[in-house]
Amino acid sequence: MAGPVERDRAALTPPNALPRWLVPSVALVPAIALAGLYFLPLATLLTRVIQPSSIGDALRLPGLGGVLWFTLWQALVSTTLTLAIGFVPAYVLARYRFVGRRALLAIVTVPFMLPTVVVGAAFLALLPAEWHGTARAVIVAHVFFNIAVVVRLVGAMWVVLPTDLTAAARTLGASPAQVLLHVVLPLLRPSLWAAATVVFLFTFTSFGAVRLLGGSAHPTLEVEIVRRATQLGDVDGAAVLSILQLLALGAVVWWSARTQRGGALALSGSSESRAARSRRERVGVSVTAVFIAVVMSLPLLVMASRSFRLGNRWTLTAWRTLGDTEVRPGVSLGVDPIASLFTSLRFAVVAASISIVVGGLAALAIATARRYGALLDIGLMLPLGTSAVTVGLGLLITFDTAPFDWRARWWLVPLGHALVAIPFVVRALLPVLRAIPADQRAAAATLGASPARAWMAIDVRRVLRPLIAASGLAAAISLGEFGATTLLSRAGIETMPIAIARLLGRAGELPRAQAFALATMLLVVTAVVIVGVISAAEREGFFSARRS
Repeated sequence: MAGPVERDRAALTPPNALPRWLVPSVALVPAIALAGLYFLPLATLLTRVIQPSSIGDALRLPGLGGVLWFTLWQALVSTTLTLAIGFVPAYVLARYRFVGRRALLAIVTVPFMLPTVVVGAAFLALLPAEWHGTARAVIVAHVFFNIAVVVRLVGAMWVVLPTDLTAAARTLGASPAQVLLHVVLPLLRPSLWAAATVVFLFTFTSFGAVRLLGGSAHPTLEVEIVRRATQLGDVDGAAVLSILQLLALGAVVWWSARTQRGGALALSGSSESRAARSRRERVGVSVTAVFIAVVMSLPLLVMASRSFRLGNRWTLTAWRTLGDTEVRPGVSLGVDPIASLFTSLRFAVVAASISIVVGGLAALAIATARRYGALLDIGLMLPLGTSAVTVGLGLLITFDTAPFDWRARWWLVPLGHALVAIPFVVRALLPVLRAIPADQRAAAATLGASPARAWMAIDVRRVLRPLIAASGLAAAISLGEFGATTLLSRAGIETMPIAIARLLGRAGELPRAQAFALATMLLVVTAVVIVGVISAAEREGFFSARRS
């Protein structure tokens, strides 16, 4: 007979509780993937850093002070300008309803989802030659790339900001400037800090835009890490700089979280967006909408048009010669653009497959586990807080000895892509799983289904269709990944971003036009995948507006 402890435990266990072995079994695959692809490489980096000689040699690197200073000040300037410029579109899109508002919001958001190498190529096509290789070009690209962060984060707060407060302030005699300074900005402060933190982190760890637009005279810490690892063979120095960057990012996140602690306000009152009423409002909204649409679309349109120009004439030469690997007889182009397209597509399929398996199992485990789900969730989000270059360097120096010498293996690249994509798959699926009513499981148990069968029939089946859209998101991330791929790719398996960067680095009008053509192809492929993901998300409703 059962003892009192067993009877008490049985009384506390819900009648439809899952078997204890099921959730740990599901969590085993993502836990092993996280340990092997993130924590082990991070530990390998740390073992390189803890050697006193490595630290001393790295900190005495010539020009390191200049690299650190440029990395810091360009990130601060980029963040400040992004907040200032994004403030107006955030206000217009949050406060007013007008024809084309959703399309305008998409135009603002899409550049943030594009590969950084496409954005870099677009500004190489748009900006005058005297801007190439300057800090100005880097900052302009950063502002363009991160406007969406301000519009989304600050706009989301502005939407729920009660209009009653500003109306009361105006009734009491406050001028528009006083309302903005003393009422609006204090209420928006949490979202402004959040947007500033995100933009700073992105610009501090920027790689693609800096490498293409900044030139050798303006390297950031991220670019210097790649240069030391790939060109100088100084892996120890690159590891020290990677950990230094990781510590700096951790300090920024900690400081930002401490600054925003207690900053959230409970707001009540009317906060609905409205149509522009006065002639002044209509003109202001129209001018702002047109200006935003032109500015956000112009670089990409110019890039596409430059692929059809050689010198002063329009021609299809760049497109017709994409499959040629020679500039002229005996002079190799150094890259096969068409092969890079098929390589990128193959890597995207493999990375998406890995991501949906690992991310799907992780989402099921996180949504089901009561005690350890949050721990797995936090662990899977850590790669997003680590720069892609650091992730790539960690994988490179970890899997470089037998029996796991994968440096020349093609699958190391999609593994790095999957590590970055898995957190996005988890974030996409968790709202769906957490939105499943508990009474469905209870009804299944009442009808005689075992807990495991009810879980398979309800939770697993519900997540199968959203997984298809989540796989598209993972594929889009893989197609545009540039930082980790720069370290992990090898000759003959270049992806499209690598091929674009190499073509842009070659002298002559034809290679540059071919780079713009390849970047346009990558833009179209990525846009098709993104549109498919958004359409599936709206149809399935699995992207919750509220972060889970």
